[in-house]
Amino acid sequence: MSHDRKQEQQQQQRQEQDRDRLPVNTVLLNHTAVYAKDRRQAAEFLASILGLEVGTPLGPFLPVDLGNGVTLDYYEKNDEPIQSQHYAFLVPDDRFDAMIARLEALGVTYYADPGHSRPDETNDWFGGCGAYFEDPNGHNMEIMTRPYVRP
Repeated sequence: MSHDRKQEQQQQQRQEQDRDRLPVNTVLLNHTAVYAKDRRQAAEFLASILGLEVGTPLGPFLPVDLGNGVTLDYYEKNDEPIQSQHYAFLVPDDRFDAMIARLEALGVTYYADPGHSRPDETNDWFGGCGAYFEDPNGHNMEIMTRPYVRP
């Protein structure tokens, strides 16, 4: 059996185990497609910032598993401009500084605000830390250590 096929089978087994553990009355996000001009470049960029790995391609999709049952499935879209989207990631306190350091090492500007008016700063909203940055396709990515307080 090929290495890729074995990885696909292991991933399917994990998904089946996760599905069997989920309450029936809960709605959870399972995956979302992220459009990119180059799916590998975009997936590897985000995975490198977040300290994750790029998974095995599944058809036209290249997944980045967030470790919570959700994957970002990168999909190449070259026939029209890519509409910028916003993706927010709740990250552990003890990994935030390393993510900022990886952005700096790659020469990627990060911002304290979603409008990108405060470069090279982080925010302290809701008692945590947060920052925004663009991925190679112009998507507005956010890392934060505390979820937003909603009314």
